[in-house]
Amino acid sequence: MYAPQRQDVIAGQIQDLGGASVSELAERYGVSAETIRRDLDTLERQQRVTRVHGGAVPYRVHSGNEHTVATRATSSKDAKVRIAAAAAGHFPPSGGSVLVDSGTTTALLCQHLAERTDLTVVTNSVLLSYELSLQGPSTDGRRLHLVGGRVRGITQSVVGAESVSGLRGLRADVAFLGANGVTTDFGFSTPDPSEAQTKAAMTGAARRRIALVDRSKLGEELLCAFATVEDVDLLITDAPPDNPVVRGLRQQGMDVIHT
Repeated sequence: MYAPQRQDVIAGQIQDLGGASVSELAERYGVSAETIRRDLDTLERQQRVTRVHGGAVPYRVHSGNEHTVATRATSSKDAKVRIAAAAAGHFPPSGGSVLVDSGTTTALLCQHLAERTDLTVVTNSVLLSYELSLQGPSTDGRRLHLVGGRVRGITQSVVGAESVSGLRGLRADVAFLGANGVTTDFGFSTPDPSEAQTKAAMTGAARRRIALVDRSKLGEELLCAFATVEDVDLLITDAPPDNPVVRGLRQQGMDVIHT
């Protein structure tokens, strides 16, 4: 196999798996580790992968990059639908309470929450609160709560000191969290400081924390970390079990469900 052909295959593998190590690639393609390093350097110059210690992950944009809700809603839509469906299996029993973070994956919990009028829902997602409010009157006026604060148009989320203060006074049964990036070292991250503060407060306001993250976010490190690996109990993702980030998270004790 010529170098350009091997590099194309390697780039596709890294995109599918969310990353690969130099040693794995060298063994798979029967070449030296140095050859693989040159391949990865070439792919990074082409902005097809990002080099990390010991290997590479899918190409990363800068740490402050943030897409609009409309853009993110169409990205990995099928995977996000499956992730949300799996997350619904972790709703608490009747009479319980859930915190739902803003995000296009967590917003897809709406259809499942609409069937659970026995749960109290607290969210900072304008999208989720709007969709749930259209499901008809609830059996309990306390069922749906939108936290107070400033609305960020790009993410349709409520953030800021008021939202952080309100969340710190809560202790819900389960929190469903979104993230823009996940790595074993940096943890769960997002580009905006105010989003990170609100996500951190939500993480600390629940007894059980579940992250809903599609494979495109694994291996990404955005500007602001809001939770460590130890802060999250369960990851639900469409990434395969051999994804390098998934393997690292499991080694650190996190439970992972694959959809």
